Amino acid sequence: MSSAARPAGVRFHSRRHHLMPISSGHWQNYRPCSLSMNGAGGAVAADQPVVIRETHTLPAVAAVDSAVSQLNLAISALCSVPPRSSSGIIRLEVPIMEKSAAIDWLHSQRHLPRCYFSGRGQRREPDLIGMSENGHGKEKCLVSVAGVGSAVSFKGYAPFTLEDWKCIKRFLSEDCPLVRAYGAIRFDAKRDICPEWKEFGSFYFIVPQVEFDEFEDCSMLASTLAWDDSVLLTWEEAVDGLRATMNQLLVRFHKLEKLVPRTAIIGCSHVPTEPSWNDSVTKVLQIINRRNSDLVKVVLARCSRFMTGTAIDPLALLASLQVEGQNAYQFYIQPPNSPAFIGNTPEQLFHRKFLSISSEALAGTRARGVTEIEDFQIGQDLLYSPKDDIEFTIVRESIRRKLETICNEVIVDPSKGLRRLPRVQHLCAQLFGKLSREVDEFDILDSLHPSPAVCGLPSEEARKLIEKHEKFDRGMYAGPVGWFGGSESEFAVGIRSALVGQDSSTLVYAGAGIVKGTNPSLEWEELDLKTSQFTKVLHHYELGSRLKEVENAAGTAARAD
Repeated sequence: MSSAARPAGVRFHSRRHHLMPISSGHWQNYRPCSLSMNGAGGAVAADQPVVIRETHTLPAVAAVDSAVSQLNLAISALCSVPPRSSSGIIRLEVPIMEKSAAIDWLHSQRHLPRCYFSGRGQRREPDLIGMSENGHGKEKCLVSVAGVGSAVSFKGYAPFTLEDWKCIKRFLSEDCPLVRAYGAIRFDAKRDICPEWKEFGSFYFIVPQVEFDEFEDCSMLASTLAWDDSVLLTWEEAVDGLRATMNQLLVRFHKLEKLVPRTAIIGCSHVPTEPSWNDSVTKVLQIINRRNSDLVKVVLARCSRFMTGTAIDPLALLASLQVEGQNAYQFYIQPPNSPAFIGNTPEQLFHRKFLSISSEALAGTRARGVTEIEDFQIGQDLLYSPKDDIEFTIVRESIRRKLETICNEVIVDPSKGLRRLPRVQHLCAQLFGKLSREVDEFDILDSLHPSPAVCGLPSEEARKLIEKHEKFDRGMYAGPVGWFGGSESEFAVGIRSALVGQDSSTLVYAGAGIVKGTNPSLEWEELDLKTSQFTKVLHHYELGSRLKEVENAAGTAARAD
């Protein structure tokens, strides 16, 4: 294959992808996981890591354009003395003394795939930037990460398994803490995948080819090479792919906040409609209220399609949500030839640092008050609401029991508190545990998803009811979204999210927990409240477009006078 025809990123994925149709109804018949490149290549021992896993930190520079030059020189130097191993992953990184926003950098790039992840809180990252004057490692807060291209990607159309997890972990190492695989997993891999979610598969992860890391007071530009002869991904191909991506980089970029999209909402539809929602909630409540029923909670969701006069820029939309991002994760995932999945979620699924695990329970929703006194009163109403306490306790105790089957000890602190966000507030509890082995990370992921907060209890019975009543594909909505690393991994729950199409449609998702005492019309209002961060921005776009039309009309009239 010529370098011109070769894709910029080479995709590793489950061989199962090529054996069965996309319909997930046949998922049980897929073969065990093996790595392949575009359907070619042989099986790889998932437990065997790649031979080389290295990070090379180059001298710090003042600005991004100098970092690009440094990386190109380093890539050329590597090519002059190529490694002799049959597989490996090498990260080249250049610290940048000036601070720039990762989302601004990403917006200036046009290469796909693209990804973005911003943690809910800043964490200290030791020894990632360089050395201080006294020779001790510095610590910097990693704020957000943006990436383009894929040094290696992982995709499948069957449920995410332990073998899939091991295939990803082959390329990760504690010695390379910023080599991470970013992506998401479907809410329900057993359901058929609709066209708008097709390119995501049932799971989709990438290690970016080129990555921009935003720290609290500086930045970093990095490039990653991955190769594996056993799956026909040679060193030469990896280098050609990286160089192709580097050649497409745009060095100069502007603050995204200045790029305010202007469009008009020309239509909006909900699946289900409000009458259908009321009917589904009533039927679910009848099952919950039956004598001796095991079902205690079902989370039903709504998909709202907004049609706009022009296509919405997904990154601009995400940037507009940053004011809502306090105490929330922000993410952006866009495979090639695909819409972008974006979100602003408050809910953590789990965070692992070595063997330490944290998770949380989140349930119950109220609006924020206009005044401090009103806000306090609304919060107290939520804290002492019997209906919301039932819903919250279901979620917290389910997570606690799941953690106890895997962790040596589980601590819940606080047992119930308030999580206040700019627009809404929730009941919340923090849970902490300790794993016995790193491989237990997969068990944590597999056990915690889907949680009662987005599915229900018992999980399988709730999932079947969701499949029966929901007439749309959730895709990655309400699924795990985040990253795997060598010594650390973190996943959020993909709620408060949207699928921003390449056409002029945007799909916004929201769900509500159905338990004893639920009022269907109040839950519909809760859906509106949860999607309001998106609808407010979209309506702002519409208003902006109309104001612009008025200004243009006034200008035309003035010129006519």
